[in-house]
Amino acid sequence: MITSLRVCAHVHCDAFGDPHTNEIMSSQMDITREMRRQVMQPLTLCPLSLERRPPTSMTEMRVDEKNYWRNVIINYFAAIHLRWNPLGIVEDTFLDGPFVWNEFIQGLILSSYFWGYTISMLPGGRLAELWSAKWLMNGSVLLNLVASILTPIAARTHYWLFIAMRFLQGIGGGVSFPAMHVMIAKWAPPHERNVIASIVYAGTALGTVISILLTGMLAVNLGWESIFYIEGALCLIWCTIWWLMIADSPEEQTRFITQEEKNYIVMSLGGHKKNISKVIPWLQVFRSKPFIAILVAHFCSNFGWYMLLIELPTFMNQILKFNMSSNTGLLSIPYFCMWLFTMILSEVLTILQKKGLITVTTSRKIGTLFASLVPMLCLIQVSYIGCDRTKAVVLMTIAVTCIGGMYSGFLANHIDIAPNFAGSLVAITNFVATIPGFVVPVFVGQLTHGNQTIEAWRIVFLVTIILYIIEILVYTIFGSGNEQPWNQIEAPDEEANDQTLPLRRNNTK
Repeated sequence: MITSLRVCAHVHCDAFGDPHTNEIMSSQMDITREMRRQVMQPLTLCPLSLERRPPTSMTEMRVDEKNYWRNVIINYFAAIHLRWNPLGIVEDTFLDGPFVWNEFIQGLILSSYFWGYTISMLPGGRLAELWSAKWLMNGSVLLNLVASILTPIAARTHYWLFIAMRFLQGIGGGVSFPAMHVMIAKWAPPHERNVIASIVYAGTALGTVISILLTGMLAVNLGWESIFYIEGALCLIWCTIWWLMIADSPEEQTRFITQEEKNYIVMSLGGHKKNISKVIPWLQVFRSKPFIAILVAHFCSNFGWYMLLIELPTFMNQILKFNMSSNTGLLSIPYFCMWLFTMILSEVLTILQKKGLITVTTSRKIGTLFASLVPMLCLIQVSYIGCDRTKAVVLMTIAVTCIGGMYSGFLANHIDIAPNFAGSLVAITNFVATIPGFVVPVFVGQLTHGNQTIEAWRIVFLVTIILYIIEILVYTIFGSGNEQPWNQIEAPDEEANDQTLPLRRNNTK
């Protein structure tokens, strides 16, 4: 029940919880186009060795350096924005829009979502554990509902109001991922976590496909404002259904569930403890090898994800001269394949677990291996394909498709090792995993600025490949699907009539 609702939510939600505002409006099209013009400057041929004219004077060098760092900063903001809104990759065909904003304002707009996302992520995880993941999730989407409906008015009134709306959406997005992790920890039986977590989080890929295919048509036929209003209406429908049908735990669910189903979930989890510790054993958490393995995997995987999402299209534009704007429908194919692959892999792993052929630990490592090894091999191939655009598109599709393995891999692993602190743990790893949003564009900009050659891009891909290797080694050696001792919660009152049930240790390996 929860998973089906979450899929509906993700039809209009971004990759890690932000309900899509889908800024396919003239202003953001202008922003994306302007950044691309400044950074890419595409040519018409497919040179494997292309360099821009170097500055000829000290004055020109200073101006060039100033422009470079300005573009790096804007590109960072774009990286964060595009991470949550893949539609921004598509170059628009509109020439003009109603908004005239300078580069500084554009940077503020593009980064404002990230401000809210960053500050709400960590407290959101703990709040979901101590208070209510249901109401926190509902409030997250409700906040996005209000911000989405007010966005067209805010944009036309003043850009600061537009920034405020994006900031509010960031706050909502920051708490939704940890909140949903807590919900899965309370509802998903251990041997069904693969399927449930994959259905829940792979909805992001399916939502991206639907958004890519529909928002452009909405903007053309009904105006860009209609996207925000329809977005708000969908959020309202989702909030209503979530409010009526969902409870924080099986024990609290009174409708739409049989007693047999409730007993099965509760018994499979060993009972759910009502007395939640107000203190997280931080020292034990950060000394835990399984948690560090998840942290490393999340960081390295996100570095590769940013590379594929943002920089690989740049490589295809700059080096292969692939016209992304004329192939917008093509961009939806990798995300659809990613969604389909995630569903199939999670089901296969679950069947193997139930038959006793693999353990939870093995299942998580297989999912993570798909999400790292295959993209790594694709990047190696991309470095040596010459000007073969078709092969580049195929490799990019395969890489994005297999990244879906992370939903059955390390992204669901927090719930295995510490279900009582799953919200806080995923908030920590997701917070660290946003660092590549800054590192990737700066790193690529340093290597390729004035040096758009295949050799420079091979260095870029080599670093990404090394990080993938680190992810594979660390997670394979130290990753675990076992519940950790520091997850055990001691009830404050151990009287005989205490009605709480202790969490059973999960002895799967």
